[in-house]
Amino acid sequence: MIVQSPRQKRTKNGQTNAQDRPSRPQPQAAAAGFFALKNPAGPSNPIPSSSPAFATPVHPLKPFQPPVLTKAAILPIILPPATLRPLAFRTFTKKHSLTLTSTALQELATFIGRHCGSGWREEGLAEKVLEEVARSWKNRNGGVIVEGNSPELKDILKTLEGNMSGGKILTGPRSLSRQNSLLLEPDQEEQHAHSRLGLRPVPSLTREDSNTSFGMSGLEFTEEPEDDSVRDVRRWLKVIHAFDQPRLMYNVGKKHFERDPSKPSLLPAASHKTDAFRNRYNVIHQRILRNEAFQSSSVQGSSLRQRTNASGLSSHKITPIANLLGRHGSNHMLLGMLVVLPTGSLAISDLTGTITLDLSHAVAIPEDSAWFTPGMIVLIDGVYEEEEETMTMGNGLSGSSGVGGTIGGRFQGFFIGQPPCEKRRVTLGVSGPDGTGADHTIGGGFGWIDFLGVGSERAVGSKMRKLEHRILRQPALLEDGRPSRGRAVIIGELNLDQPRSLQALRKILGLYASDPEGCTPMTFVLAGNFTQHAVMARGGSGGSIEYKEFFDALASTLADFPSLLTTATFVFVPGDNDGWMSAFSGGAATPLPRKPVPDLFTSRIRRVFAAANAEAGLANPGKETEKDAGKRKGGEAVWTTNPSRITLFGPSHEMVLFRDDISARLRRASVRLKNTSKAPVEPEPPTNGNDDSAMDNQCPPSSLPDAPDADDEDMADTTMTDAMDVDSAPALNQKTTMLPPSSIPYDVLAARKLVKTILDQGYLAPFRQAIRPVHWDYTSAMYLYPLPTAMVLVDTTAPPFCVTYEGCHVINPGSILVPGRKGAARWVEYELPGVGGTGTGGGRVRECTF
Repeated sequence: MIVQSPRQKRTKNGQTNAQDRPSRPQPQAAAAGFFALKNPAGPSNPIPSSSPAFATPVHPLKPFQPPVLTKAAILPIILPPATLRPLAFRTFTKKHSLTLTSTALQELATFIGRHCGSGWREEGLAEKVLEEVARSWKNRNGGVIVEGNSPELKDILKTLEGNMSGGKILTGPRSLSRQNSLLLEPDQEEQHAHSRLGLRPVPSLTREDSNTSFGMSGLEFTEEPEDDSVRDVRRWLKVIHAFDQPRLMYNVGKKHFERDPSKPSLLPAASHKTDAFRNRYNVIHQRILRNEAFQSSSVQGSSLRQRTNASGLSSHKITPIANLLGRHGSNHMLLGMLVVLPTGSLAISDLTGTITLDLSHAVAIPEDSAWFTPGMIVLIDGVYEEEEETMTMGNGLSGSSGVGGTIGGRFQGFFIGQPPCEKRRVTLGVSGPDGTGADHTIGGGFGWIDFLGVGSERAVGSKMRKLEHRILRQPALLEDGRPSRGRAVIIGELNLDQPRSLQALRKILGLYASDPEGCTPMTFVLAGNFTQHAVMARGGSGGSIEYKEFFDALASTLADFPSLLTTATFVFVPGDNDGWMSAFSGGAATPLPRKPVPDLFTSRIRRVFAAANAEAGLANPGKETEKDAGKRKGGEAVWTTNPSRITLFGPSHEMVLFRDDISARLRRASVRLKNTSKAPVEPEPPTNGNDDSAMDNQCPPSSLPDAPDADDEDMADTTMTDAMDVDSAPALNQKTTMLPPSSIPYDVLAARKLVKTILDQGYLAPFRQAIRPVHWDYTSAMYLYPLPTAMVLVDTTAPPFCVTYEGCHVINPGSILVPGRKGAARWVEYELPGVGGTGTGGGRVRECTF
C-alpha cells in the first residue's frame, strides 16, 4: 500500500499535480541566472514522508552545489602607455625596485585596457594588477629589468587573465595568494576541494581569530612544528657540490646576475677562458663602484666641497688602460689583473689593454696587510710614462695593433692595494645589524638572486630566520648550560696512512659522544689529504688496494660511535693527493673544482652508517622506502667536491669548505714590494696550553690599536684599513690589555694577511692558470660573492686560526696532529651565532691529548 501525503495529490502516473502545489515566491531575474542549476537533481527519496516515526522533514535537504562564477562584462579601451607610466613607475620602481622597459609598459597597458576597462583608475583596478605582476615577477627571480618580450611576463599575464573577473582579481578559492603569487593558500585549497566534491565549506576558527579572542594578536605567535623531522636542525642542512651550484654571469648592461644558458664542459672552447676573466673583472668592478670611496656626487656646490674636505674623504676614479694613451706624466688609478708578459716582465691588464708595470717603488696600503701575486685583480695608483720613441713618433701601441694590445711605455706604481671588500648584508641589500632585520631596504643589493639554489634572501630569508629561532635559539635559552645542537666540528687534514691520526680521531669523537641526548653536533667536517702522498701515482702511500684499506680502517673507527652516526652529518672534503685526480697529477695542483672520492673506496663507510640507522630504527637519507614512512631521518656520510658549500636554513647561513695549501703558494708566487718598516716582527714560539683549550697564540679583538671593529658600519673604506677580529678564549674575569703592533704574534699577523687577501679578492684561486688551474666553465663555484657567513680553509702550511673579517668567520683547523707535539690532537668547534650560551658564536681552536 502506498501512503500519500494529504497535501499532495498524485495522478495515475504517480506525478504531483502542479495546481495543488503551494505557491512559492519567484527569485529575481538577475539572481536566477547565477543560482539556477543546469541539471536540477531529482528528489533523494521517491516516497517523502513527514511522519514523526520516520523522523524525516517535510522538505528534504538539497545537496549543496558550488556556485558557477560568471565573468562580468568589461568594455575594453585603448590605454596609452604614457598615461599608465606614472602609476607603473610608482608601483614597480619606487615600491619594488624594478625597472620597466618600453615594451613591458606597452604590454601592461594593453592588458589593463583590455581587462580593466574604463575603471582602471577610478576603481583602482590597474594598481592591484600592477602590484600582483610585480610580486609574481620577483617570486620568479626575473631580474631587475622587466622586459616585455620575456616569457616570464607573458606567463604571468596569462595566469593572471584566468583569475580575473570584471577587472578585479578574484578573492575566492580561485584567487591569487598574497604570500605566494599564483598559488592557493592551504585553507583555500581545502575549501576549493570541498566545493569540487559538492560539499559545503565548513567555516573554521583560524589562528588569527583564536589569538584575537585571547588578546594575543600582537605577539605574532606561530605554532611549533609537530613533526620531529621538521624540528631537527639537519632537516634544513644541505651540502651543495661545486658542479651543482648555479652558474651565474654578471650582465653589465642590466647590472644584474643572470644564469649562463650554455652547457658546461670540462674541455670548453678557448673563448670561455676570456669570458671567465671578463666576468671576474666585472664582479669586482661593480663591487668597487658601489663603495663610497669611488662614488662621486652629482651635486656641485661649495658646501659639499667643504664637507668633503673636512671629513678627509675624496672620490677615487678608475681609469681604463686604453685611456692612458697621450697622457704622459699624469696620475691615474688602475684596476686590473697582474700578469707576466712573455718577456718575463710584470704587467697589469684590464678589459681594454695591457701595460708594463714598475713596482720598484710601490708600497702596499695598508703596509704588509695582504699578498700580491700574478693572477690577482688589484688597485694601483701611479703615473703613466711614455717612451721616448712613442713621444716623438706618436705611436701608442708596441708589439700589437689596436686597443687591447700592450700599450707602449710603462706605469710607475707608487701605491698598491686590494679591492675593498663588501659585507654580505650590503651585497644582499638587507637591513638589520647583521642582515637579520625584519624589514628590507628598498634599493640596491642582489637580495632577489638565488646564488646557491636554496632560495633568495628576500624571498625566504625572513621565514628561515624565524624557523631557526624556533628550532635552535629558543631551546638554547631554555636549556642554558647544555651544549648546543647548532655546532659544527671541523677536523683538519686526516692522513689515514698514519695510525696516530685514527687514534686522535677516536679521542675527538669520544668527547662528543658523551654529550647529552639531543645536544650532539649537527655535522662533522673531515678534510683530506687522506694520504700523505699521492695515491696511485707510485707514491709512498701505496696504490688503490691500500687506499681502500685506509677507508675501511676509518669505517671501523666510526662504527664505535653509533650515537654520532645516527644524529650527525659527516662531510668529507678531498685533497690533491686523493683519487682519482692524483693518479695523473702526482700530488701537484689539480684543476678546481675537483670531484669527490669515488664510491669504490668509501662503500664500507656508507654501510656503517646504514647499519647504525637500521639498528636505531631510523631512515637512511636519500634511500627512503615505503617502510621508512614516518621514521626520523638518520645520519649520513656526504662525499663532496673541493670546494663545496654547506647551507643551513636556506640563505641564512652559508659555509664554504675549501682544502688547499694556499698560504705556501702565496709565499712562492708573491711580488716583492718596497718595505718601509724599520725592523721585522720576530715570530713568537707558541706556548703549550692545557687539554681541550683554545689556541694560546691568539689575541683578543682589541689587540689592534686605533683600528675600527670588523663589524663597524662606519669603517673607513677610503684608506682600506680593515680590522679583523681574532677569536680567543681568555680566562673569565681576566682584563685584556692593549698590545703594541710589534708584540702581536707572528701567527696572528699571518692569519690576518691570508684572510684579507682571499676575501678581498672574492675568489678561492687568485693565481695564474699555470699555478692553480681552474675549470673555465665552473668558475662560479670559486667565487666568494656575496661573502659567506663562515669559511673553512684547511691549510696545513698556515697556523690554525679563527678570524672574523667583514662579518665572515674564517676557520683553519690545520692538521689533526699537532706538529712537534706527541699525542696532541687539534680541531675547531664552530657554533652558530646566537645559539650558544654566550650568544656570540664563532669558532674555537681546541686541543686534547690521546
